[in-house]
Amino acid sequence: MTNNQYGAKVYPYEATECKFLLGGIGTGNVSVGTRGNYCDWEIFGQPGKGIHFPYTFFALWAKGEKTEPIARVLEARLQPPYTCSHGYISADVAGLPRFERSSFSAAYPFVNVALEDSKLPLSVELEAFTPFIPLNAKDSGIPGAVIRYKVKNNSGEAMEATVASSVANAVGFNGYDLFDNLLVKKPVKNQYLDQGQIKGLLYTSPELAEDDFTNGSIAVLTGEHSVTVKEEWLSGAWWDGIHDFWDDFSEDGKLEFHSEFQGKESKFNDLSDLRIGSLGVCKTIPAYGEAVFEFILTWYFPNRPKYWDGHICPENRNKKEIEHNYYASFQKNAWDYGVYLYKNLESLEKSSRSFTKALYESTLPDYVIEALANNITVLRSPTCFRISDGTFLSWEGSFPQHGSCEGNCTHVWNYAQTAAFLFPELEQSMRRTEFLLETDDTGRMAFRTLQVFGDKKWEMIPAVDGQMGTILRLYRDWKLGAGDELLKETWEKAALALDFAFTYWDSDKDCVLDDQQHNTYDIEFYGPNSLSNSLFLAALKAGKEMAEYLGDTAHAEKYAEAFRKGSEKMDSLLWGGDYYIQVIDDINAYKYQYGTGCLADQVFGQMLAHLNHLGYVLPEEHIKKAIHSVFQCNFKETMENHVNVQRTYALNQEKGLVLCSWPQGGRPKLPFVYSDEVWSGIEYQVAAHLIFEGYVEEGLTVVKAVRERYNGYDWNPWNEVECGNHYVRSMASWSVLIALSGYQFDLVNNTIGFAPAIHE
Repeated sequence: MTNNQYGAKVYPYEATECKFLLGGIGTGNVSVGTRGNYCDWEIFGQPGKGIHFPYTFFALWAKGEKTEPIARVLEARLQPPYTCSHGYISADVAGLPRFERSSFSAAYPFVNVALEDSKLPLSVELEAFTPFIPLNAKDSGIPGAVIRYKVKNNSGEAMEATVASSVANAVGFNGYDLFDNLLVKKPVKNQYLDQGQIKGLLYTSPELAEDDFTNGSIAVLTGEHSVTVKEEWLSGAWWDGIHDFWDDFSEDGKLEFHSEFQGKESKFNDLSDLRIGSLGVCKTIPAYGEAVFEFILTWYFPNRPKYWDGHICPENRNKKEIEHNYYASFQKNAWDYGVYLYKNLESLEKSSRSFTKALYESTLPDYVIEALANNITVLRSPTCFRISDGTFLSWEGSFPQHGSCEGNCTHVWNYAQTAAFLFPELEQSMRRTEFLLETDDTGRMAFRTLQVFGDKKWEMIPAVDGQMGTILRLYRDWKLGAGDELLKETWEKAALALDFAFTYWDSDKDCVLDDQQHNTYDIEFYGPNSLSNSLFLAALKAGKEMAEYLGDTAHAEKYAEAFRKGSEKMDSLLWGGDYYIQVIDDINAYKYQYGTGCLADQVFGQMLAHLNHLGYVLPEEHIKKAIHSVFQCNFKETMENHVNVQRTYALNQEKGLVLCSWPQGGRPKLPFVYSDEVWSGIEYQVAAHLIFEGYVEEGLTVVKAVRERYNGYDWNPWNEVECGNHYVRSMASWSVLIALSGYQFDLVNNTIGFAPAIHE
């Protein structure tokens, strides 16, 4: 693979796993594939992998005085396998001519697809993006995308050309019938609007109930001067509409409505309410010149369930309560959002390109840039959303049609750093939810928020790693510029949450947590272990500093003493010579323990302490040896001989870092349930920690291994999976940037600094 102008990888059209998401924070998405095709229309307020709109594509017509008319779908040819029980259906327009080949690249938030054909005197490049501006969550939350086709004329004569969008009206989306035809709930309406400078199509469903989850609108518009439009395709049986459209378009590049065919008798007439609309932009391209055809695609689906429609609370699916998406607060429909995007495009694009340039033209290794940029996608995938008052909410990941593991899961968000450094207001929203809503007066915190939608509190036992992690995230947000307001607002409950550890998880009051400890592996550890206790120690250091700042002397002294005792006791108790272990009398007395295993997360608390400039929580020499042991024992150059009967995220000759190994023996009969798996989020946190400790080469080796797996052929480079697509933990990749740059932040005292770990 070659590189584009920013050094980003260029993928050929055979890399069919590549799918790049367009869409804003909490707005839903449509994806662009390597052929230039549009797929996965996840715009209806929930995940929707596989949702496809029939007859939805862009097409090119061109003609010169000496050149016969050319008509092509603006995609590369479909790739095998062609495993369709009825062949490709008409709605796929698989039988229309396309370009011979394509190449695909992306420098977030921009995606580019180059289309070439040796038989044509034209070449085409698609560029699409949704504005992305760090610290500006509102304008990074626009439900739509800018779509541009740059058509280059490689001939010696001027050519007339039209680029036309065709989009199905899917408002009121109701799935598909037996023959994969799209169904809608009520008759839909396509309307051509001409506001002088802006022209386009607005798609609605006038009879659909206002509170229907799928009610809303879609718009395609342009600011180009010369347009041609077919407000609604010929409506009839079989493939009347596509016949009429393609014959009309390929003749002269102009779109007309042929009413003489409408209403002719047929026993299969008007089988569905499907309505397609097309909008074309017409230009003259000079010899050896080029022209840009610009469109704006937007959508607006304000309603979402006022509950978690996931697998943990499946009984919710019968509920009807409506919540509104935050983005619906600013415009009235898709057309208005399109107009807003068009009128503000210059500044929105300039700010977006500034981010891209700063990141991709840095001296970071290309695979590190990929890890940083490609996982930003999670924030703008269906995994994350905002409700009407701006509250930021998240699944852990996304199943194809539903969310996966609801409720801002605290122990998963422990790892994610992307939002905190790019859109801190989103993380601050979660702190308020965690402490002010989900922490009771005893300090017990629900690690999933159900009360945000008015449901009863999540009654699962508390998660030790998640609860301690929220203290560290509060400290981080405070130091990153949240200011005194957030700290003062949450401190009472935050102190209760930290105090809770002394009474709930520390059975013998020695400042080493040892009681039943639920954690991110969806099981409970028993006895002292360094995952829980390194997080506890880091939380104590953060708690002490916050308490001192607020004049809470009692808590500051309590936490300082507990840290002193706990750090000394934990190190003497759990240091195993090469790494920290779990101390438990009988490793098989409880299922799902790890004992003498080398746990990838064994000193996770220390990584977070480094990220937040809290210093060492355990002896430096032991920390360094422990994290290096994780690399030596758990990183595998090939998975060919790795035995794993659990879920598989790395296989065959792929490289990866497993969650646990037993180099000294002692593997339990039934170790913790994910022990043999490879999670990219944990790989990134280990990589960052290695770099913090000076093991830069080892850390970069781990990052590179992840990106080699997500290569576009085997896995989607913009979708690192765990329990669902676009998994939150993968945003641990941003911690690698903090480690490599040595970024030091203390906006409480108005200081920042850098101590780069690598140099050009």
